[in-house]
Amino acid sequence: MTVRRQDTDTTRALQALEDSRSQVRLRAALAVGTAPDPGFVDKLIERCALEPEFYVREMLTWALTRHSPSLTVPGLLKELRSERAQGRSQALHTLSKIADPQTWPAITRELLFDPDDEVARAAWRAAVVLVPAAEKAKLAAALSTQLGRGERETQLSLSRALIALGDVILPTLRTAMTDLDPRVRTHAVATERLLRNPDAGFEFAIEEAKRAVALGPTSQKG
Repeated sequence: MTVRRQDTDTTRALQALEDSRSQVRLRAALAVGTAPDPGFVDKLIERCALEPEFYVREMLTWALTRHSPSLTVPGLLKELRSERAQGRSQALHTLSKIADPQTWPAITRELLFDPDDEVARAAWRAAVVLVPAAEKAKLAAALSTQLGRGERETQLSLSRALIALGDVILPTLRTAMTDLDPRVRTHAVATERLLRNPDAGFEFAIEEAKRAVALGPTSQKG
């Protein structure tokens, strides 16, 4: 293949990533990931922040993971400071897939506590993938301050992130069980019960936790 042909194919692929048809964008992302090229990286990161379709965003993330981390990570770290919430959340999601331990310092408290639920959820998932063992207790303490936040999907994401840290979360959960806010107490009890019995299901754990909180501290120990 000549250099001119390569340039033409690259241009077409980059243009296809912006096509109005989602299936075209999906095929373009697949093609870019199948034949990685440094010239695609910036456009892939840019499209992650703009792409409206979930399944296309997943393909864009996959395409980024097919490139060398030395090419993708710097741009993704820069995107964590984006004004676009989707840019931040997708960069976090992609960093969790790349799983380079050296990117752990980029998971800041600002991201863990981001006011946008999607960004915060992505930060929680990335954090538990990247956190060094020595930092797990500190991360558990930070995440526990978010107990009671948001609706069911957000609460489930936080519970899953905490549970992924293991038994190190127990001291902070037990502290949260005495919080003045019943939402915090309920979420903490539900998370502890899911830690002990992962097959219970989040909805069941929440309903059980609500009953336990209503009955008082004695029932929460069970």
